[in-house]
Amino acid sequence: MNTVAERLVVRPAQRDDVPLLFGFIKALAEYEHLSHEVVADEAGLAHALFGERPVAEAVIAEWDGTAAGFCLFFSTFSTFVGRAGIYVEDLFVVPEMRGRGIGKALLRHVARLAVERGCGRLEWSVLDWNRPAIEFYERAGARALDEWTMYRLTGSALVRFAGATDDD
Repeated sequence: MNTVAERLVVRPAQRDDVPLLFGFIKALAEYEHLSHEVVADEAGLAHALFGERPVAEAVIAEWDGTAAGFCLFFSTFSTFVGRAGIYVEDLFVVPEMRGRGIGKALLRHVARLAVERGCGRLEWSVLDWNRPAIEFYERAGARALDEWTMYRLTGSALVRFAGATDDD
């Protein structure tokens, strides 16, 4: 019988993987009940990942040659630690492939990149209702930062604030 290591490959995404990645992103948004928030498209994703100045990276997991999931991440910086970090934006395994260690392999791959790059942190967010993900992260040794609240400016609120004067 083949071992997990023989059946699973985690590899860097390539430009021709953009349609696959975009499909994963839409599937993740559906799982998170956030499909209405997906305004990205394949061209923008290709530019972000493979353009002149890439702002993010992605890896793809394949199980027996079949695409099974992905992890998209980008560099951050901590002034307190004084070192770069990595933020995992998305980690997703297709439902029929879950329970095989694929999510763990994806996260472990990015953790190894963080160590190799001398990063001081590996961080991500999780929806508070996603108990399977929370339990997985806690088993990996991660801890919730309950004292922090994330804020976000998007769309017209971002444009409005950016254009505001100091008198506003």
